[in-house]
Amino acid sequence: MTSLGDVDRFGVKQKITMMVNRYEIRAIAPDGSDGELLAFAQQKRMAFKEQVTFYADEARTVPLFGFKARQRIDLGATYDVTDPSGAPIGWFRKEFGKSLLRSSWQLGTTGGLLLSGQERNPNVAIARRVWEFVPFLGDLPSPFVFHFDFVDPAGSVVLSSVRKRSLRDRYTIELPGRRIDPRLAAAMAVALDALQSR
Repeated sequence: MTSLGDVDRFGVKQKITMMVNRYEIRAIAPDGSDGELLAFAQQKRMAFKEQVTFYADEARTVPLFGFKARQRIDLGATYDVTDPSGAPIGWFRKEFGKSLLRSSWQLGTTGGLLLSGQERNPNVAIARRVWEFVPFLGDLPSPFVFHFDFVDPAGSVVLSSVRKRSLRDRYTIELPGRRIDPRLAAAMAVALDALQSR
C-alpha cells in the first residue's frame, strides 16, 4: 500500500457538493490514470476560520495532517500545516500585494527552507482574472490551464502544480528531488484551489 510519503508525484481532484469542497489526493499510475487514494480532505464553505483536515479514507476515520489559519479569514493569513498530534510540518501564506496581477505565495518548512510560489504564465494569470469578472462567465469552470512553480532562493523548482483541462478541478503535483514533505505539498496544492480567490 502506497502512502503519501512514498511519492514525489501525485494528483489532486476536486469534488464539489452543496456545503463542502472535497479533495482526493491520489497516486498517479504509470499510464497517467488515477491510482490509489493517498488522502482525502474536505473544506467547509464560508468557514469563519479556515481549517482543512486530510484523512486516510473517505469515511474520515484516520486523520493524517491538516492546515489551519492562524487568524480569522484574512487576505494575508498564514496557515500552519500540522500532523494529527499538532506537530508542525510547515506553513504557507498568500502574498496579497504581489497577487493582484499574478498569484504569489510563500511556503516554509520546519527546516527553514523558504519557497516562493507564483503562477508560471503572467498572460494566463491576467486572462483568468478577466474571465472571473465577466458576468455569467465567472460562474463557469475556468477554461485556463495554469501552473504554479515554487522555487528555492537559488531559483530551483521544488514544487509544481499543473491544472489539467477538466470540468472539475484536477491537478498534477510534482516534487523534484522530494526536498519538502509531500504532506506540506498536498496541503499547498489544495490551498491553491480552495483559497485562490481570496
